[in-house]
This record gives sequence, C-alpha cells and structure tokens, in this order.
Amino acid sequence: MKIPKAIQNLVESFERLPGIGPKSAQRLTYYLLHVPQTELDKFANSLEFLKKNTILCSSCYMIAETNPCDICVSENRDSSVLCVVEQPLDVIALEKNGKYKGKYHVLHGKIDPLNNIGPDEIFINQLIERVKKANANGHAISEIVLATNPTMEGEATAMYISKQLKSSTSSADGQNSKVKITRIGRGLPIGADLEYADEITLQKAMEGRMEY
Repeated sequence: MKIPKAIQNLVESFERLPGIGPKSAQRLTYYLLHVPQTELDKFANSLEFLKKNTILCSSCYMIAETNPCDICVSENRDSSVLCVVEQPLDVIALEKNGKYKGKYHVLHGKIDPLNNIGPDEIFINQLIERVKKANANGHAISEIVLATNPTMEGEATAMYISKQLKSSTSSADGQNSKVKITRIGRGLPIGADLEYADEITLQKAMEGRMEY
C-alpha cells in the first residue's frame, strides 16, 4: 500500500523530534488528519513563528520575547546570586516554585564527550565573562549556584565550571575573590532532570545547596 506523500513527510518530521518513535509519529499524523483545518492552520502558524518571535537573552541566554529578558531587567531579582542551569526548561521548573529570587545563566547543554559536546559548544565562556564583567563594574556576584542536573555529565559540567570560575576570579596575590560557588542540594535523585522534579523537591534542593 502506497502511503500519501503528505502523510509520509509529516511522519518523518515527527520522527526527528526527541522521544518520538515511528509508531508515535504515525499516531500523531493520523490524529491530525481528523483535526479541523482551522486548528491545523493555527498549529502551523505557531510553528512558523516559534523562532521568528523568540530571541536569546544576551545576558542569561534564556529564550524570551525581549532582550534582555524579563528576569534580567527585573528590579525585584537579586543580581548578586546567579543560578546556572542546563536548559531553559530548568528555569521554568525553578520559577514555578517561586522561592528562588536570583538570576540565571542558561548553558543550553552540558559537557558530553560521547556526543562531541565540549565546553566551547555551550555557554560556559559567556558565564565566566559575565562574572568578570559584573565584578569589574561594581555589581559583584556573591554566589553562583550550580544547578546542572545530577547526572554524570551534569556533575562533570558543574565541576568544570567550578574550576574555571575559581581560576578566573583569583586575585593577583593568589587569593580567591568572595564569589561563593554552591552546588544544588541532594533533594534530587542521581540521574534525574530538573524539569521533571516536583516543586517541593526543587525547593529542598535549592535550600540544601552546599559550597562547591
């Protein structure tokens, strides 16, 4: 049986998405065949403007509508505390809790040698420069919370960032500056992702952070 080209093309497009296998791609495609055309048009319009109407914040690298983003320009946020996360979804998860009042830095990934992702492929260098610039401009960052996921790659990323920050913030006489580096607490099980954690678990993890 020959499958219509329009259906095959959409199935293949769905299969490229993470977590979508061939059968799921087929089910989604055939489901959409029963959706009214007006709803399909809205769906297509949302896809068309997904990247056109969003931008990376040049300060924290969160995906937003404005640059800088709402969190970076907010006067109600504590600019002296910076939380480093892997993905924009992690920011959303932490913001749902409503307890963290600092600012963020989104790496857009983690160090993962098996997938050829090194420090230069994510926004680590930008983090180091951001901290240096803040200190030089008199807006010193007092604490950096390393909230990468508690996976092998997340731990390696946190350790690398910690070493880079300590090295870059060392003064001429060899003494470290007063930037405290902490690691998110163990309220999260090893191997878990922030975006899937419940609000109470995230709150306990933030409250239980330790110097790193």
